[in-house]
Amino acid sequence: MNFADPDPALRPLLARYADVARVEPVLRDVGAVAAGELDELAAVAEANPPELRQYDPRGERIDEVRYHPAYAEMSRLAFERFGFAAMSHRSGVHGWPTPVPHVVKYALSYVFVQAEFGLFCPVSMTDSAARVLRRFGGGEFGAEIDGLTATRYPDLRTGAMFMTEQQGGSDVGRTATEAVRRDGRWVLRGRKWFASNVDADVVLTLARVPGGASGTRGLGMFLVPKRRPGGGRNGIRIDRLKDKMGSRSMASGEVTLEDAVATPVGELSRGFLQMAEMVNVSRLSNAMRAVALMRRAVHESTAHTRERVAFGAPLFDQPLMRATLLPMLLVAEAGLGLVLEAAAELDRADAGDERARRLIRVLTPIAKHHLCKAARTVTGEAMEVRGGNGYIEDWINPRLVRDAHLGSIWEGSSNVIALDVLRCVRKDAAHELLADTARDKLAGLADPHVAAAAERLLPAVARLRAEGAALLSGGEEHAQAACGGFTTRAATTLMAALLLEQADHEARTGLGYRKLLVATAYLRHLDGDPAPEVLPLLEVLVDGGPVAAEDLV
Repeated sequence: MNFADPDPALRPLLARYADVARVEPVLRDVGAVAAGELDELAAVAEANPPELRQYDPRGERIDEVRYHPAYAEMSRLAFERFGFAAMSHRSGVHGWPTPVPHVVKYALSYVFVQAEFGLFCPVSMTDSAARVLRRFGGGEFGAEIDGLTATRYPDLRTGAMFMTEQQGGSDVGRTATEAVRRDGRWVLRGRKWFASNVDADVVLTLARVPGGASGTRGLGMFLVPKRRPGGGRNGIRIDRLKDKMGSRSMASGEVTLEDAVATPVGELSRGFLQMAEMVNVSRLSNAMRAVALMRRAVHESTAHTRERVAFGAPLFDQPLMRATLLPMLLVAEAGLGLVLEAAAELDRADAGDERARRLIRVLTPIAKHHLCKAARTVTGEAMEVRGGNGYIEDWINPRLVRDAHLGSIWEGSSNVIALDVLRCVRKDAAHELLADTARDKLAGLADPHVAAAAERLLPAVARLRAEGAALLSGGEEHAQAACGGFTTRAATTLMAALLLEQADHEARTGLGYRKLLVATAYLRHLDGDPAPEVLPLLEVLVDGGPVAAEDLV
């Protein structure tokens, strides 16, 4: 088994963004490891969560998190063998002559996460901490960046982002942690309520600076190392580990900063804006992980229903089961298209494309909001497809469901994310940008069959533009109440446009009309139409293969 091989959408989609011949060896390696060794390690690590040892035998405070060997081996695979935290920063990873493009990194990560969700929180934060220090550190943090992007596991320094405080939650403006100058250096005092990768070597956090304004404007960003410059423990006290519903392999905890030595990062007056860079990259990673969970759920469900015989026939061959599987597949495949497109826009934005910068700013919360919610539904459906066994911890389904629920909470719950989309509409007319993006993709379709199918999406594009305008003109209460629905429709409209764009590409390059079949079925799914004519063709949607124009329904 190789998780990359039974995915009919991955390689054709990735081929539009990257040199598949260069990606293929590592894609096959990640897929094989994820379906075998990593999958086994993940089950062991989930059943043996980390433990906090606060004191040594002499009563000295050590705050040491002890991990099961399975977690350490998973970390070695992620950071060293595959270089997920290094590949966006160092040339030469997997033989790439430059840093690996984000779109390739996210495609490979999507395959890896199908086996293990929780570990990718430290991976993503380590990667994004290096990104923030590069962007805002002014060349001051070379040693930290080297550690965060190390390709040898013994040299690795993992990163974390400590933001959440008990009194504020997602309202970062209520942050109470204080930074003060003492003996020529900065020290921080305060409590962080939900700190994932709690024993990270390099922590980025926010704190109030002397004389700063209220709210987020008065927050500076600081780097807090695990150890002081002289080598002793820094003032980071781990009060307890969280007993989480899911993602149990990775340590999250409550932290008290007690005169923790810290170094400012960038301009102290722009701490929150700088931290937003790290948050946004983490949100896109959350969207990717949601799609990975959905893909694993679809894989498990199709494999199970093909093996399970009930009432005289395999479940996969029974019409109602096919009607259950079809929307799961459609949403997962459309979600992959949105994640890879967002990753490609991030590559363009990093290269200086201003339009891409504006687009990725709004695509990120849209993808995080919609795909994390969708993952809860798809993984829950997959649990039911497996029946009673799906509720038993011997199978992966309970873990998929638990992890899917976490995705909607990490880096801002769904309502917070929708309000961020509203902020983009207000500050940057993002609804116009989104509608123009969808329209441009539809206008560029060359295959007549695909172009004809795209006519069905044009009213949704017009509606997206109109709804965005209504958010601006309808008053504050209306805007806040309606922005969640707008975010959902923005996601589904863009996902449909991306499916059609990919369908056009595949039709013009000799791959047939399978993707168009997916696109048209997804459009009907959005309209509440179960598309019964598509059900006899479910095999080709699941397994891939050519679909001729005359087979379209």
